[in-house]
Amino acid sequence: MPTFRSREISVLVDMAGCPNRCRHCWLGCPPNRRVSEETFRWVVQQFREWVYQGEQEPFANPLNAMTWYREPDFASNYRELYELEKELNGGKATRFELLSIWRLARDESYAKWAYDVGVSDKGAGEGTQSCQITFFGMEKTTDYFTRRRGSFRDNLVATERLLEVGIKPRWQLFLTKLIIPELNDLLRLVESMNLEERVRDIGGEFDIFIHTPGPDGEAWNIEHLRPDVDVISQIPTYLVEKTKAHFGTSSVEKSPLTPLLQRGEGGIFPLVKGEETFGYAERDLIPLLLDDSQPYAWQPEHLAFMVTSDLDVFSNIAELTPWWRLGNLKTDGISEIMRRFENDETEGMYAHFHIPISTLADAYGRRDSRKIYHIGDLKTRLVRQWAQSHIACGLNHREAGSLPV
Repeated sequence: MPTFRSREISVLVDMAGCPNRCRHCWLGCPPNRRVSEETFRWVVQQFREWVYQGEQEPFANPLNAMTWYREPDFASNYRELYELEKELNGGKATRFELLSIWRLARDESYAKWAYDVGVSDKGAGEGTQSCQITFFGMEKTTDYFTRRRGSFRDNLVATERLLEVGIKPRWQLFLTKLIIPELNDLLRLVESMNLEERVRDIGGEFDIFIHTPGPDGEAWNIEHLRPDVDVISQIPTYLVEKTKAHFGTSSVEKSPLTPLLQRGEGGIFPLVKGEETFGYAERDLIPLLLDDSQPYAWQPEHLAFMVTSDLDVFSNIAELTPWWRLGNLKTDGISEIMRRFENDETEGMYAHFHIPISTLADAYGRRDSRKIYHIGDLKTRLVRQWAQSHIACGLNHREAGSLPV
C-alpha cells in the first residue's frame, strides 16, 4: 500500500460486542466477549509504542483509543468506559452520531447522558445533535435483518427518547427486495409520529434516506436480496428527494459516484444512464471497469485498526474476514502486524492494491446483471471474490497463474 498518509491512527477494541447480529453488517457477527480494562490498556500501549522502521520515536501521533467498533455504549459500564477513553485520549473521547439503540430503549437516563456528553466534548452549549436509527422494513422485516426480536420496537422507543432530550433522530433505510413493499407503511409511520414537525421544533429537518447494503462482511450472505435497477421507480418521491438531500445528489456533478469514477489523467469519465442517488445496474458498470487498468486501492480518510476480543487485528480498509486479517497481537506482535499491513501481505490487501480492476471485472463481472451497485461497492465485491477464491483454493496471495473462479 502507499506510505502512511498521516501519523494519526485510531485503535478500536471490541470490548463488549453488539446486541444484534445484523445481516447487513460489514463488521460481521463475531461472538460477544468481554475485554477487560487491563487488556484494553495493553492493546493501546502496543500501538502507542510502535516505532516505524528506521525511526527512533513512536509513530502514532496522536493515537485515538476507542472501546468499541460495533455498538457504542453497549457495555453495562459504558459511562466508565467513556471516562477511560477520555483518560487515554488527552481528555476527549471520540463520539459519532451513533448511540446504542438497544440502550436507548432500556435506560431512560441514557439519552440525556448522551446529549450532555456532546456538550462536554464540544466545550460549548451544544450537545449531541443527531443519532442514526436503522430500519430494514416494518417490524417483521427489521427483526429478521437484525436477528433480534424487538429491535423494530426499540427503534420507535429510541426515536421518542431522542426527541425528548433534543437529539434529532435520523432514519436510515436499507434498500433490499424485502423493503420495497413496506416503504409506504414506513412513510405512514413517519407521518403518524409527526417526525417532520417534531424535528423542526427542536431545530432542523428530519433526515431519512435509503441505500443498498454493501456486498461485504455479513452482507455477502444477502446479495440475493440486492434489488434490480427497476425498483428505483417504486421508491416514493418523498423518499427519493430526502435521499438526494442526504447524499447531496441533486445532480450528477454532486453525485458521490463522481470522484470514484474519475481517476484523473487518462482516467474514466463515463456517461452512464441511471439514478446516481441509488446506483446503477451492474451490466452498465462492467464496461467501465473493464477499461480500468488500476487496482481499486481505496483508502479511508482516517486509518484505524480494529481489534477483536481474541486480539486479531484488521484495518478499516475493508471487512473483517480471514483474507483481511493482519495477525494476532499476542502471537504475532505489533511489529509483524504493521509489516504485513504495509506490505499488503493478506489476500484482501494484495487484491485491493495490486490486481487491476479490469482483471477482476473480467473474471467476476456479471455482464447481464441488473442488480444495483454503486461503483465502489461493485469493486469491493470483485476484490472479495478474488481474495476469497484464493483462500478457498489454498493459493498464496502472490502466486501467479489464472484466477480461480
